[in-house]
Amino acid sequence: MTSGISRRARVLSAAVGTGVLVPLVAAATPAAAAPPSVTCTSAKAGLAAKLKKDITAALATRKGTVAVGLYDRSTDTTCTLRASSAYDSASVVKVTVLATLLWDAKKSNRYLTDRENTLAKAMITKSDNAATSTLWKQLGMTKIKNFLKAAGMTQTTPGANGYWGLTQITVTDEQKLLKLLTAKNAVLSDNSRAYLVKLMGQVVSSQRWGTPYGVPSGVSVAVKNGWLQRSTNGWRVHSVGAFKGGGHDYVMTVLSHGNSTMNYGIATIQAVAKVIHRDLAAS
Repeated sequence: MTSGISRRARVLSAAVGTGVLVPLVAAATPAAAAPPSVTCTSAKAGLAAKLKKDITAALATRKGTVAVGLYDRSTDTTCTLRASSAYDSASVVKVTVLATLLWDAKKSNRYLTDRENTLAKAMITKSDNAATSTLWKQLGMTKIKNFLKAAGMTQTTPGANGYWGLTQITVTDEQKLLKLLTAKNAVLSDNSRAYLVKLMGQVVSSQRWGTPYGVPSGVSVAVKNGWLQRSTNGWRVHSVGAFKGGGHDYVMTVLSHGNSTMNYGIATIQAVAKVIHRDLAAS
């Protein structure tokens, strides 16, 4: 090599081991694919366009990867973003656990035992992990998978080796579950649906953040949240909710990961929830 070659160039050349100098100016990289956009449809004139605009704006400055689902029966409105992207469930899977327990009890034509009721209440209202692990183990993988099949939740994969919080979930499937909880169907009995929604309406105040944020007065709230920090993708912060009143009957799912802190994820979810509640109330 000539003496005029910089030390940095020699290092780069040595690093690639070819004896050919690597250009110091990096080659242009292909443009990144555009991020997925919010998609909305509605039977109510103008509502889909407004929701799309406002949800997009709410997420415009937020870091992390966010998935959104909205369905309002009253206006036949649907919004989605990354509907089929998989996320570690964290504690939102607890709704699926209780739904599985109730579905299985119905098949056996029995009521929940006092013990099961106690565990279910702790699992949903306080997000009790020990209660969840007990019920998860009691049910077993076969029953859980059979419920998912009955519910049409084909994009959900239960966590292995007892790690229920690593169940893979999507907006599509969480919305399917919320719809089952909030309308008559052949999978869950009316009593089972009422019981689950009642417990989701009794979640302790410190865990009522997320999708209920900005809900209008007089609208009922059923919610379950999840949060989990891992070495990759930072904090997973999720919120699923069902809302009824003010002329609307809607379910909402917001899943996220890549959050720097739990509170950052909560703020992202609440930015989305606020505009959804506002736009529906105004429609």
